[in-house]
Amino acid sequence: MVIVALGITWILDGLEVTLAGALSGELKQNSALGLSDGEVGLAGSCYLAGAVFGAFFFGWLTDRLGRKKLFTVTLVLYLLATAATALSWNFYSFAVFRLLTGAGIGGEYTAINSTIQELIPARFRGWTDLVINGSFWLGAAMGAGGSIVLLDPRLINPALGWRLAFLIGATIGLVIVIMRMWIPESPRWLVTHGFARAAEKVVRGIEAQFTRDAVLQRNEPKRVRLRTRDHTPLIDVARTLFVTYRHRTMLGLCLMAAQAFFYNAIFFTYALILTDFYHIPSDGVGWYILPFAAGNVLGPIVLGRLFDTVGRKIMISSTYALSGAMLAVTAYLFSQDLLSAGQLTIAWMIVFFFASAAASSAYLTVSEIFPLELRALAIAFFYAIGTAVGGIIGPLLIGVLISTGSRGSVAVGYWIGSALMIAAAVAEALWGVAAERKSLETVSRPLAFID
Repeated sequence: MVIVALGITWILDGLEVTLAGALSGELKQNSALGLSDGEVGLAGSCYLAGAVFGAFFFGWLTDRLGRKKLFTVTLVLYLLATAATALSWNFYSFAVFRLLTGAGIGGEYTAINSTIQELIPARFRGWTDLVINGSFWLGAAMGAGGSIVLLDPRLINPALGWRLAFLIGATIGLVIVIMRMWIPESPRWLVTHGFARAAEKVVRGIEAQFTRDAVLQRNEPKRVRLRTRDHTPLIDVARTLFVTYRHRTMLGLCLMAAQAFFYNAIFFTYALILTDFYHIPSDGVGWYILPFAAGNVLGPIVLGRLFDTVGRKIMISSTYALSGAMLAVTAYLFSQDLLSAGQLTIAWMIVFFFASAAASSAYLTVSEIFPLELRALAIAFFYAIGTAVGGIIGPLLIGVLISTGSRGSVAVGYWIGSALMIAAAVAEALWGVAAERKSLETVSRPLAFID
């Protein structure tokens, strides 16, 4: 239940991103909001800008106030904002509600990824994290399927259908709010903030879920002394990121920026590619997104265990490099008009089989290689900077290139994404951390440790 209730964040994000893309054709109709190609791209950037702000603000609060409080607040914000999106009356209201929806999702990322890292055993952490992050594409499939049904004029008026589509996430969010009432606070956060008895109570509750024999088989933990405090000063955060672990910081920025540009530039604008270059009707876009999503779901499931066995450095660098190389080839074929809409979708399935594992590993990396006291803020920092550089610029750039009507121009945008992924692979090879099967405290010593 813990994994389902917390991992739902990625499904919701996948749902929101897919709806924005799959509905873009309908949103351009006068019967809907009458958006231009530029406004569709700008609305996508508003969602990401909100996610950047939400990650920073709620990430800071997550480290100060606890994981549980914040993953409740951010989910409620998401629920209300995405429901409000269904009531948008023009571009400006739509953009504002998308920004607030993004803020909720950005805040969710920091609170949820921190909690998951601190509750999952070390030997399963890589696979679990990748599968949860890869569940983004289950949300994408839901969004694609929902758009197929709700934009089918034989079933419902598309002018109403796009509004109902945005209520899918609100409905799911309402159920998850109730499920999260039973999720405990992170015992690691509790003990470093002076709540030792509460931490012990949480641990005993977790142990009670297992048999007595399983509990007795665990290794005796090493005892340490801690210096507790209610928060970590920002000067300590900055010193840790930019002095103590500066190479890890550079690595995190490379991995996050590259995957954010790669994913958002292609996926946010995929519906426009299909409608503008292949003349696919807007109510048929979902059929092309479903197989696209399938490749993305399978990547982390099939490759995830290798991140815990073969190792982080080898798997992260290889998946980034393969993704970049295959994107370059696909971009060339697209520029020469050698791919049909179906063939392009198959190409994306193959490319994103590896890219999905690569992107998920970026989140895994930044959430496990920094001390506990600044984990949520570190996730927020890398998510925000990576998304600002790659995620906001990417959809805007590709949106502008699509509006030129030139396949060659769009291919240039894809080649930029390819170069970023290959550069990130090199960064991982140079500065990557072999964190597989190691405790978080071993990978990065908490600031609270005295000895």
